[in-house]
Amino acid sequence: MAGGRVVQLDGPRPGCPDACRPQLLAQAGGLRQAPGRRSKGHLTAADREEISRGIATGESARRIACRLGRSPSTISRETTRNGGREYYRATVADREARQRARRPKRAMLALLPGLWAVIEEKLALSGSPEQVSGWLRRPSPDDAVRISHDAICLTLYDPRRRQAINRKLTQRLRTALPTRQPRAVRRPSGRDIIRDVVSIGRRPAEVEDRTVPGHREGDLVMGSQPSASAIATLVERTSRFTTLVALPDGIKAEQVTPRT
Repeated sequence: MAGGRVVQLDGPRPGCPDACRPQLLAQAGGLRQAPGRRSKGHLTAADREEISRGIATGESARRIACRLGRSPSTISRETTRNGGREYYRATVADREARQRARRPKRAMLALLPGLWAVIEEKLALSGSPEQVSGWLRRPSPDDAVRISHDAICLTLYDPRRRQAINRKLTQRLRTALPTRQPRAVRRPSGRDIIRDVVSIGRRPAEVEDRTVPGHREGDLVMGSQPSASAIATLVERTSRFTTLVALPDGIKAEQVTPRT
């Protein structure tokens, strides 16, 4: 659907590889936006009329909030945001609230061309958004503007914010991806899982005070290289007598257990 019309797509259908999806979305006019609506927690036009009447009669923010079933801080922020008690007007406040709620908003960097140029320069040097954001947070008497790394990423990847940063700079990032992709949830693969493990909580109580001889504590010592050899150590907990066990067959549990 695009503008209320059904668009005939040429080429690959849904189910094609990920590389085909941007072309399909562009051909269809993009994703259809859901109609905007106010949250139930937001102030309504009727609420703002009540606030205006309460201010006109000299009521406090707490009294107005009690009548509307709202928090006093909500009424205080509402009046402060719209000129204070002296200049508050319900119609103007409701119109401004609707304007502030409109999405998408213009990118912050589009409103600050000086900051835009600095960030582009840092990204062109293959700096990551996190590094650029951290560099901007350094104390500086000349420039106190702060911006998060997520705001930089949104400006880079959001197609509705292309008027800000040059999107070709995504090629200089470490991922070099043309679109922003969320991190996939890592599914358990079975690796790094010890099978048939015996919980340490099941060991007898006399092990704790080291009074009963015969209990040993095992550990694994490996070299720094992945293919380096390894040995197992067995320490008798009472006498601290240490036994070294060679592991020529490997370091997996089923290979170490018979030798120890």
